[in-house]
Amino acid sequence: MLKISRVSKSYTPGVKAVDALDLEVKPGEIFGFLGPNGAGKTTTIKMVVGILNPDSGSIKINGHDIEKDPIEAKRQIGYVPDEAQMWDKLTGVEYLSFMCDVYGVPVNERDKRVRPLLEAFEILDAARDPIGSYSRGMRQKMAITGSLVHRPPLWILDEPMVGLDPRSSFLLKELMRSHTDQGGAVFFSTHVMEVAERLCDRVGIIHKGRLIAVNTVQEMKDLFAKEKDASLEEIFLEITEAKLPEEQLRSLAK
Repeated sequence: MLKISRVSKSYTPGVKAVDALDLEVKPGEIFGFLGPNGAGKTTTIKMVVGILNPDSGSIKINGHDIEKDPIEAKRQIGYVPDEAQMWDKLTGVEYLSFMCDVYGVPVNERDKRVRPLLEAFEILDAARDPIGSYSRGMRQKMAITGSLVHRPPLWILDEPMVGLDPRSSFLLKELMRSHTDQGGAVFFSTHVMEVAERLCDRVGIIHKGRLIAVNTVQEMKDLFAKEKDASLEEIFLEITEAKLPEEQLRSLAK
């Protein structure tokens, strides 16, 4: 579904934001992409969706190279960025119509695909209002809806829970699982370790541009946990060397 091979990207000469990344996401799985701020998560996602070009390496989506065959590769993707940039003067309905036009969704299919999502996210009535009047959460719901209109095989989400209320977050997780149950794949980044631990079939941890671990959550625990009941958060802190010594923690708490 998604194959990233030896991909690197630098913004500053000699400093790699992403360093020789190898990663594969398979059909039917939810893959959580974890890492500290600045680790390279968003840079990687922007290369996968074609916003940024890698300095080296290749990215294939359903067998289509994102640089050599960008149009067909992008047809395979539904993308929700960490902060959706939308046209404020368009209504939600106009925005979704535009997304359907871009992806060639048949006119007689549009309502049956869009309406259930708008109803589930409780924004059906708001869909006729200008997007400029939306809260961040409403924008996120509209972006999620727009990303699914063409039923993409690969669904890519960058910090998708930010701005969502608990009910909408739950619905999003249900949609992610439903997507993979139907043979699609989900690749998403998150800082919420509890969500990754409960939801993901596999997780990958990127740190300073390099992928340092890829496994199921249970395999992560078997390999890295110092204690039997360690959480994914504790493992994450341990292997990214982010855990502070007890003395330093005590001094910070004073």
